[in-house]
Amino acid sequence: MIDIQAYIDSGVLELYIYGTLSEAENLEVSRLVALHPELKVEVERIETALQELSSAVAPDTSSNFEAIQKRIQMQEGDGVIPLSRKQTSPENKRVPIAAYLGWAAAVLLLVAVGYQYTENQKLEDRIVNTEREQILRDARVQMAEEELQITTQLLDVLRNKDIISVPLGAQAIAPEAYASVYWDKETGKAYVDVRGLPTPPEGKVYQLWSLTLDPLTPTNMGILDQYDPEGTQLFAVDNPNASQAFGITLEPAGGSDTPTLEQLYALGVVEP
Repeated sequence: MIDIQAYIDSGVLELYIYGTLSEAENLEVSRLVALHPELKVEVERIETALQELSSAVAPDTSSNFEAIQKRIQMQEGDGVIPLSRKQTSPENKRVPIAAYLGWAAAVLLLVAVGYQYTENQKLEDRIVNTEREQILRDARVQMAEEELQITTQLLDVLRNKDIISVPLGAQAIAPEAYASVYWDKETGKAYVDVRGLPTPPEGKVYQLWSLTLDPLTPTNMGILDQYDPEGTQLFAVDNPNASQAFGITLEPAGGSDTPTLEQLYALGVVEP
């Protein structure tokens, strides 16, 4: 597994949210965020902080605009805007030069702060660039090793002479779909390969059922909610049941107590 805290501290997630990563890096980060809930929570936290910061720094110009408008109206009411000390009457008061200097200083300060922030951001980007690339490389290597380990485990299971292989054929709702169940009766373990199933729509999950046929009785074997269209798509489940068949249905997120037969995607009978 990758070091979640190190990945968060690297700044990769901030760059991901800012949209400065390459397309390949965006896909890599999206994949990791989908696999690790901690990263998803951190992404949401960063997005919320950015929204709050944007609201906090947004200037409220309404009061300033109203003050300027009133000043213009007062000057127009006098008929003439004074141009010299001789033309100035007690009713026509000029804005002190200090006020203009204060406004100018504030503007210059904002410009300086913005420039400094930009330069600091560029420096930080250069500093984290090497670390970010190294973390991404490490993550890719780690994921490749994990997938290799899973594949090796699957091959070990398939080499077991006592394993029962049950192909699950397509049903009317998805004529191209297929899946496989590899069941070890001795250990009560079953491995479900769902590579042949289409990616479930948002808010839906695949659910595996153990079936006895006479009478037809389904037993829930669990939801396959970590479906990964680019991964091994292999799930390990417990199956202490006297299964005569297996079926996979598409159910609402969280699963169902009974299978939705109208959403039956794959079905296979255990050979006697």
